[in-house]
This record gives sequence, structure tokens and C-alpha cells, in this order.
Amino acid sequence: MRLRKGKRQKAGDLPGADGLPGAPAATPGLAVELRGVRRQYGRGAGAVHALAGIDLALPRGTFTAVMGPSGSGKSTFLQCAAGLDRPSAGSVRLGGTEITGMSENELTELRRSRLGFVFQAFNLLPSLTVEQNVLLPMRLAGQRQDHRRAAEVLAQVGLADKARRRPGELSGGQQQRVAVARALVTSPDVIFADEPTGALDTGTAAEVLGLLRHAVDVLGATVVMVTHDPAAAAWADRVLFLADGAFADHLERGSAERIAARMTALTGRGRAAAGVGAGAAA
Repeated sequence: MRLRKGKRQKAGDLPGADGLPGAPAATPGLAVELRGVRRQYGRGAGAVHALAGIDLALPRGTFTAVMGPSGSGKSTFLQCAAGLDRPSAGSVRLGGTEITGMSENELTELRRSRLGFVFQAFNLLPSLTVEQNVLLPMRLAGQRQDHRRAAEVLAQVGLADKARRRPGELSGGQQQRVAVARALVTSPDVIFADEPTGALDTGTAAEVLGLLRHAVDVLGATVVMVTHDPAAAAWADRVLFLADGAFADHLERGSAERIAARMTALTGRGRAAAGVGAGAAA
């Protein structure tokens, strides 16, 4: 993982690639690459700068956690990186593919066939069986529904005997394991997880995080997880800390205690800066 520092480059100054004017050339071996990504909401004095020039490169087969205080830009980062929102400026590449200039239809196809998602709320369809929920990405992408593959990923998450059940017949932890299986079924370039353990107890959360860790270590998956929980972040290879729309710090293989201490320090600096600003305004 590389956090680029120094002078920001404008998108138009970067060498072109994939026929897109101003798109930077891909870097081999990277699953996720952001260059100069900015996201602004509104204009003028009232504009909100949710992302303030993100430069980031994540190698394939890694597990990255993203943390930060409320309002730091975590959700916006994930949405822009996953093609769920368009950056105001900059370039996003997933698996070497430039996605910034894609149409909505192209982005939808990419998300269905090359990305996996795990959300806090599980997002399972209650009328479908567990197997049907797992196969849903294939169905939506117009692919042949591979029942053998569904059985394989359900076995990997310990739910081989639950294929015919409905989500309502499962515990919260089991439902989240179904969501992990659904994310794995297409062998995606990247799995994006947004607070995947936020609705789970400590023991069940550890089971789900163990599955994501297994997906990286054994299956070669790439996981990018947004979380507020230092214990969850400790499962990652590295933790990136966002503040005011930019990466302020990072930790390699940090313990929950070290991660919590960094978060406390980061939050404290933010409060101190806010206090100085308020004093100046007064």
C-alpha cells in the first residue's frame, strides 16, 4: 500500500490511458487505485469538500480497513472507490480498469460482475432462499447461475446445510455469512465492506471478520472495509485513518489497542483544530 504525498497532480496533467483524456496509466498488481480524487457537494461558500485529493494504491490480495471520526469522509471514499458515486475530480481504477468515465450502465455491470459488497444491514431478499440470494449477482449480471459455485462458497462460510432456508430463519451472524458468500460467488476483483460487523455481537463479529481474513489469505481476495471498531480494524493488514477528507495516518498490522489510541489522538487533534477555529471566529 502506498500513500502518495507531495504536490497534487491535476487529472488533466496525468498521462492518458484507455482512450480517456487525462486518465493516468494503470499500475500493474493493484486492485484499487485512486489519484487526486476529490468529492465536493454544493458550490461557493457553502460547498462541502468530502474528499480533498485522495491518492491511494492498494495491491491485490490485501485487507485494508478505513477509519476516521464522524464526517471524515469514510462513506464517501467507499462510494467513490466502488463506483457508487462519481468523484468531482480525479481518477479511480479497479483491477486496472479506469471507471471514472464509465456510463451508469457500465458501472452497474462492473459492480455486478467484478465487485462484491457486504453491508451492515445484510441486504438479503427475504423471499429468496439462501442459495438464491448467493446466486443473485450472477442472475442480475445475466450469467448462468452456477449452483456448484454457490454450494462451494456456502461451504466456505459454514452454511452448506442452510441453502434452502430463508433469511428470516437464520440468526444475524448467519445472515451476514450469507452476505459474505454472495460477495465471493463471482470471484470479484475487490470486496467492499461497509461496517460489516456493526449489527453483530462480539463473538459473531469475529466469525465474520475471520471469513473476510480467510478470503484474503486463502482465496486471494482483496478487501476494503470501512469500520468504526478498532477490534474489527485489527483484522486488516493495514488501517488508514481519514480526517477532513484526506488520509492523516496509517498503521501496519496494528493491535486493537494501538488502533484505538491513534483514533483517540486523531479525534483529539480534530477537536483542538475546531476549537481554534471557533476562537478565531469569535
